[in-house]
Amino acid sequence: MAKDTLKLYGADWCPKSANLRNYLQSIWVTFDDYNVETDAEAEQSVRKRYNGDLKFPTVTYGTDFLKNPSLKELDIFLDKYGLKDI
Repeated sequence: MAKDTLKLYGADWCPKSANLRNYLQSIWVTFDDYNVETDAEAEQSVRKRYNGDLKFPTVTYGTDFLKNPSLKELDIFLDKYGLKDI
């Protein structure tokens, strides 16, 4: 069975996306980073979650996701899946 990957969907200009990206890097969490403005597949993936709306930053793991999480919410999400121990 393939292991799920943490994914961050955001935009390069978005300070909230950058904050989450920098935080994940600072705690050595591996994740895939998608720019919803330059990656049509990533944009569609996000729109499917929000009935056609483009909302970011969005963090996903498997089928679970967070919209615009605070760092505390992100920490709880990471702990839920044991991702901070990787």
